[in-house]
Amino acid sequence: MASGATSIGTNQERNESHGNARAIEGVYAPPGFHWVGDGFRVAGYFSAIPNAAKKLSPFLMMDYHPSYSYAPTETERRGVGPHPHRGFETVTLAFQGSVAHHDSMGNGGVIGPGDVQWMTAASGILHQEYHGEDYARVGGPFQMIQLWVNLPKAHKMSAPRYQALLSKQMGQATLANNAGLVRVIAGEYLGTKGLANTFTKVNLLDVMLNAGGMADFSFPARDNAALLVMAGDVRIGDRMASANDFVLFANVGERFAIEATSEAHIVVLSGEPIDEAIVQHGPFVMTTEREIHEAIDDFRQGKFGTMSR
Repeated sequence: MASGATSIGTNQERNESHGNARAIEGVYAPPGFHWVGDGFRVAGYFSAIPNAAKKLSPFLMMDYHPSYSYAPTETERRGVGPHPHRGFETVTLAFQGSVAHHDSMGNGGVIGPGDVQWMTAASGILHQEYHGEDYARVGGPFQMIQLWVNLPKAHKMSAPRYQALLSKQMGQATLANNAGLVRVIAGEYLGTKGLANTFTKVNLLDVMLNAGGMADFSFPARDNAALLVMAGDVRIGDRMASANDFVLFANVGERFAIEATSEAHIVVLSGEPIDEAIVQHGPFVMTTEREIHEAIDDFRQGKFGTMSR
């Protein structure tokens, strides 16, 4: 689990003092942007990382939508229409603007700044995602992240579920020496537990550091770990990373410290890898080709349900 910030020493000294510093495999600039539907202009970081499925398991994908302004609209719904998923979870973090969701299980809602939507597709679901109506009416900056989180084979055919994790309910840990704070979405940090119910061990932490602030983290070497810098500049050991950089840690060592050289916003993720085969076909992620064919057949036969609106 993650540990807390301490109050002495530089970032490098603190990493060295741990004696088991986590190695950094690479710092990746964002790949080119692409559109998901007509409402989400995203960079898919995992596409730039060789063997990402193994190095980042249980995470399958990260699409980051940095701040981008949309014009107001009342007649169009920008986003993605009904589409299927099976075998994994989608996790949407909203930072600016709002995202409206509706699925074939009857779940629906709007998440705004600080909120998170954790949808478990599992055995199969249809859903759609659009800009929230109130936001679309006025337009302006929009910023979000969507992660795909794999499910173990034993849970891929579980019943779908939906978790709306609201900012006002989210636990947060205040760091010492006015360093900043950490919002805990999933997992645990400094004794604060996240709201998300997960099928495997996952930490998802929303970190805000003041200039000069530091925070310490520790994850087992076997667990995969990474972070995305959304704003500011940070130092991790002897490496620097700036806004929109993605940092991938190697499976060597456990501890690392983040020092903000300017006010910074970072999302840290880690998870216990799922050591099972991954067979993906578009929105279906299973463990065998046969299961993929079954998913396609079930979708065509309407077994994922229907959208009522």
